[in-house]
Amino acid sequence: MNFFKTDLETLHAQLVAKELTVEELVTATLDNIAKIDSKYQAFITVMDESALAQARALDERGVDPDEILSGIPYGIKDNLVTKGVLTTAASRMLANFVPIYDATVVANLKKHGAIGVGKLNMDEFAMGSTTETSYFQETKNAWDQTKVPGGSSGGSAVAVATGQVPFALGTDTGGSVRQPAAFNGIVGMKPTYGRISRFGAIAFGSSFDQVGILTRTVKDNAYVLAAAAGHDDQDQTSSDRPVPDYAAQLTTDLSGLKVAVPSEYFGAGVDKNVQATVKAAINQLVKLGASVDTVSLPHTKYGVAAYYILASSEASSNLQRFDGIRYGYRASDAKTLEEVYVQSRSQGFGPEVKRRIMLGTYSLSAGSYDAFFKKAAQVRTLMIEDFQRVFADYDIIVAPTAPNVAYDFGQNTDDPEVTYMNDALTIPVNMAGLPAMSINAGFVNGLPVGMQLIGAAFAEATLYQVGYAFEQATKLYEQIPGGEH
Repeated sequence: MNFFKTDLETLHAQLVAKELTVEELVTATLDNIAKIDSKYQAFITVMDESALAQARALDERGVDPDEILSGIPYGIKDNLVTKGVLTTAASRMLANFVPIYDATVVANLKKHGAIGVGKLNMDEFAMGSTTETSYFQETKNAWDQTKVPGGSSGGSAVAVATGQVPFALGTDTGGSVRQPAAFNGIVGMKPTYGRISRFGAIAFGSSFDQVGILTRTVKDNAYVLAAAAGHDDQDQTSSDRPVPDYAAQLTTDLSGLKVAVPSEYFGAGVDKNVQATVKAAINQLVKLGASVDTVSLPHTKYGVAAYYILASSEASSNLQRFDGIRYGYRASDAKTLEEVYVQSRSQGFGPEVKRRIMLGTYSLSAGSYDAFFKKAAQVRTLMIEDFQRVFADYDIIVAPTAPNVAYDFGQNTDDPEVTYMNDALTIPVNMAGLPAMSINAGFVNGLPVGMQLIGAAFAEATLYQVGYAFEQATKLYEQIPGGEH
């Protein structure tokens, strides 16, 4: 069983008609993971026993014909806590951590009958753009195993792109769902901040983090978001707005749609072939009825600098709980309380996490707060105002997701600043808390190129409509790794 030639509606129909039992579906999924994942290393932990137990219980109860996710297997990024299952955030610090509750998004999907089959590799504590900072393993790109899969939700993207699961959960703090979706040629949705509860998501930057969804098609993504989203009393930042039936609203007609294309997203540093591919995709939107204008988001150029100050400051605060005392890694050779703290954190965290903790702690220090943190927060406000001005006149912003296609392992490890710049096109969305989705726009040298659709707050339905119309016109999702493209 791989999920290249099917979708959620087809699987649901087969389960309801009893052409396929949930146990058969889950068993076949687990068998396929066992067969091919050693090539890609997307999974840290496979949940064989719990997945099969849920499948058998659901077969006894009967698949709910009104719940499209009932009996559907999926993957979970390893920074979303799962009751009774190892949850590591891909860090040595949490290599033995087994939570006693489920993240709200996992609980929501469980209520709809979805079955988690494994925990997926990622950059340590979601800090990175390549999944190379994982303590455990090196996930490979679905299209070329010599290339990075993107990050931090690299395992989630690869598990979907290689047909191992029909959908996966990720998290997006500065582009960590959209960029790996772009690098692997799939759909990655980062919803509006507050659309999905963050309760149970191991925090990196609390005002940026958002749970996101990775699928092969736009319609599947729309189904999953409707099930995953909703208000949660355990997350004070979650929205109480009603959750629409996104999939029911999909059409292929874009007549009257006003598209804004920001000039800053096609500037220096964005690969010429990537620019050409995305511009060709924008022309396809015009053929479908949209009108297009070039606009300016002038404060985009400050996004990376401001983001890394603000997000690292929040990380510095959030990660102080990992101290070797309550849970997680504890240095065995520590003799004093101070040594427990210092050695547990020194040995438990990897270099990238330490780098960001140091940057954040410095930015929050008494001598630096006004010069760095406060200025970055002011820039964030200016970026929000840029977006508000554009959305006063336009329905959607369209741009590249990343400045390049997937690149070789180790290419930028000696220069973190280059890696940080890979997030330059995705970070502004997180700064403003807006929804954005990456879809496959085509290929450059056999590697997928992501097109990013950005909407006003809670305009996920518009993103899905545009993505669906483009997808149906181009059928790019039919091209799979290893196949002709």
